[in-house]
Amino acid sequence: MFVHAQSFEDLTAEAEEEARRETELDKSGECADDLKALEEQHSNDVSSEARTKEEDVSSEAWRSHRKHVFVLSEAGKPIYTRYGTEEALSSTMGVMMALVSFVEAEKNIIRSIHADGCKVVFLTKSPLVLVGVSRTCQSDKELLRELQYIYYQIVSLLTLTQLNHIFQHKQNYDLRRLLAGSEYLTDNLLHRLDRDPGLLLSAVTCLPLPSSSRDVVSSSLQAAKSKSLVFSILLAGDRLVTLVRKKDQFLHHIDLHLVFNLVGSSSSFREGEGWTPICLPKFNTAGFFHAHISYLEPASELCLILVSTDREDFFNMSDCKKRFLERLSKRTAYTALKEALKCPSYSVAQVGIPELRHFLYKSKSSGLYTSPEFPEVYQSDEEQERLMGLYQDLHSCLHHPTRPLRSFYRCSESENLLAWVTSGFELYLCFSPLGTKALAVSAVTKLLKWIRKEEDRLFILSPLTY
Repeated sequence: MFVHAQSFEDLTAEAEEEARRETELDKSGECADDLKALEEQHSNDVSSEARTKEEDVSSEAWRSHRKHVFVLSEAGKPIYTRYGTEEALSSTMGVMMALVSFVEAEKNIIRSIHADGCKVVFLTKSPLVLVGVSRTCQSDKELLRELQYIYYQIVSLLTLTQLNHIFQHKQNYDLRRLLAGSEYLTDNLLHRLDRDPGLLLSAVTCLPLPSSSRDVVSSSLQAAKSKSLVFSILLAGDRLVTLVRKKDQFLHHIDLHLVFNLVGSSSSFREGEGWTPICLPKFNTAGFFHAHISYLEPASELCLILVSTDREDFFNMSDCKKRFLERLSKRTAYTALKEALKCPSYSVAQVGIPELRHFLYKSKSSGLYTSPEFPEVYQSDEEQERLMGLYQDLHSCLHHPTRPLRSFYRCSESENLLAWVTSGFELYLCFSPLGTKALAVSAVTKLLKWIRKEEDRLFILSPLTY
């Protein structure tokens, strides 16, 4: 259970009087202004999944995409599409809303449609409707998980309180007015969902670092505390270095992934100290935290996020950063941290299993996972995405809603795969196609021994609190 801080400031409480509703909408426009300003800073940060604006439902290019995502309001107003433009696809979204409404009229809920190798999955989260259309091997459950991430991404920008208030006041409101300039965040999140194992495993990965050095970094963050500070997060690119939290406050992996996505979607935070409102929807959907985001050094990959409950706390958070950096820079752990950045991952060869190409290991107790860098055979983006698709397929088998498996072994011409889930961990392994099942089972024992030996370096075993 996630209990929000007592000093949490609800910035979007619903007005009791009708006369105040327009004022609330004006305030929501302030959030839109923040997003537009942020977009101007990020105009050059275009992800590889950037949408082709000329595409529509009649174009061959649009039809060739293997996965589409649509977001619309319950009134049928287009809000977001992964490819093409909302205007060009408004009639398509209208058909989707008609299907939802038709089934609801019969006192039922539409969940998915399967036809001709295509899956259409629906997620209704009033006042929004999200639709995923896929020709991949992903299960309905996997596609639904991705739609939930997109929903939480939108809530993180507006808060659910504000979202409900807007559509209660005006059902056919065009939400794109408030979200203008934030599409790059959703685009980048969808790209991560295709490539990042952490979003598949509901976990995050850590920068490999000696536990003694990580403890010094954590204690330095702990010492630089403030009354309004709830979370202190230090990232190294897409890897977590450490996280210090207020006592009895917990950060859900979805909220942490949204923070990763915010930082990773833009290079503008390198230009100075950023101060931005952010809703952490798995923590509290009703209001905003405010995040101080900055890099420790201009050319460094180390990014510090200080999450405060006070919207006027920028200078206080800036002082916390200075105190942390002053304390850390005097310790040898800072040198060790910089050295670790030179090699932020590790080779599968270090495990000492010749036939093993790659693996994913998730510790259920910590919510952390580890995996080596991709070997040469999976260096291209296409091959990495293909391997992720195989992992997604295995994950679907282990987490099937009615027939879950404990283990699964699959052979193909390109690779052999083994998946295994227990009460303590999840494990996915990729072997060369010349391997055997007996060899794979033997490799599991060796790998688990290696992980136990290296766990102090690979995971955060003793998280600190304020």
